[in-house]
Amino acid sequence: MTELNIMQQIAVWAIPVIFAITLHEVAHGWAASRLGDKTALMLGRLTLNPIKHIDPIGTIVVPVALLVMGGFVFGWAKAVPVDMRNFKNPALDMAKVAVAGPLANLLMAVFWAIVAKTGTVLQTSIPDIGTYLIYTGFAGVSINLILLVLNLLPIPPLDGSRVLSAFLPKKLAWQYNQIAPYGFFILIGLMVLGMLSPLLIGPYTLFRDLIFSIIGL
Repeated sequence: MTELNIMQQIAVWAIPVIFAITLHEVAHGWAASRLGDKTALMLGRLTLNPIKHIDPIGTIVVPVALLVMGGFVFGWAKAVPVDMRNFKNPALDMAKVAVAGPLANLLMAVFWAIVAKTGTVLQTSIPDIGTYLIYTGFAGVSINLILLVLNLLPIPPLDGSRVLSAFLPKKLAWQYNQIAPYGFFILIGLMVLGMLSPLLIGPYTLFRDLIFSIIGL
């Protein structure tokens, strides 16, 4: 396949990125609602309308900038509000809510792999559509698996930290979660030092190869 210019890359990545980020947050809200916290539901955040979830910086500026610079593309949406006081078992239920986001990304990665596979079937008879589906499908797999493994890092407030917190003694969990205001800066530091990609590439490759093997790509 030919190399895409920047506008073509944006056209290919736009839909997968927006829905990977927004459906991740919807999954958190849906899980919270099922477990007794209706905050996100009452605020109208359990919707597939991306406009309700878009963060101008995290959903648009950061992904486009990373796309231009090359390498991993990721981003974030406005966080879905969750009130742990509405849960019967706050720590454990919060862990379940946290897992829902990465699980949604895993399911979306499978969906986009099927899109790419469909593109390979159509490429001979309808080359333009087939090629677009291949590019978009691979982009969808990529962004969703990156969000999956990134969010499972045990750096507060990422989802992985919520899971880990559920299994720590209460005092230690509280101390651990005090890191949350600095989590973004920790990620930036890891990226600048060239340490973030090595942390992500192993799990990313494992999930990607497994999905491609199942779908037949």
